[in-house]
Amino acid sequence: MPLITFAVYVLSTRSGAPPFWDEEARMTGFVLLTFLGILVAPWTALAALVRQREAFARDQALAFELERTELEREALEARLHLLQAQVAPHFLFNTLANVQALVDAGSPQASAVLGRLVTYLRAAVPTLAEPEATIAREIELVEAYLEVMRLRMADRLEFAVRVDEAALGLACPSTALLTLVENAVKHGIDPSEDGGRIDVEVAVGGGRCVLSVRDTGVGLQPGSRGLGTGLATLRHRLRLLYGDAAQLRIGENAPRGVRSEVEFPAHGGRA
Repeated sequence: MPLITFAVYVLSTRSGAPPFWDEEARMTGFVLLTFLGILVAPWTALAALVRQREAFARDQALAFELERTELEREALEARLHLLQAQVAPHFLFNTLANVQALVDAGSPQASAVLGRLVTYLRAAVPTLAEPEATIAREIELVEAYLEVMRLRMADRLEFAVRVDEAALGLACPSTALLTLVENAVKHGIDPSEDGGRIDVEVAVGGGRCVLSVRDTGVGLQPGSRGLGTGLATLRHRLRLLYGDAAQLRIGENAPRGVRSEVEFPAHGGRA
């Protein structure tokens, strides 16, 4: 600091001024600069240290936030895989139970249903491990499933499927539409003595895709929100995949039955 102060004094002293070693100059120049340097330098150094510590703290906070985000992502992926693992046995048990019911009843349709079911399962099971499929793939599975159910239930089930052509290539949570249809069959049409009709519709617009399933079955029972195991699992999967951007809605289908809908952001599916 004294060397810098001396250099500043020499460079800032105009020509013809008293020499540096002159007592008056020393008192009015060098000593004054030295005093100011001693006064200012510690605060400058302190400010630099504080800024350095703040920068270090910010870097640490960013590193911790990045690590926390990564851990949260891994936790979400683990939960999603767990929910997908729950979907597979639930799906298989439901379909196999339907075949068992036909065999126990000695139905002549049992063999035909079993053949359709084998073909259906060969196409459906590989998709259970995938978080996303396409609308076209979901429609294929839903139609195959409803054909199996129509064979099992004879004249007690009617269905129709309507799909917006623009939606066929969109990504869709795997087995989401199938879950809605399964719920309509199991909790709506099957318990009804007269059976009923299921209408499946897929629409897209405004950057959103809506899967809709309406049935004319027994409707929502008192004290029930219509959320069986399949729908509860689907709701968790939607939350993990899309957060608040996706919704699962269950309500009455006037004049009879239940309407269930899944709405989520529309984006292209994988080839």
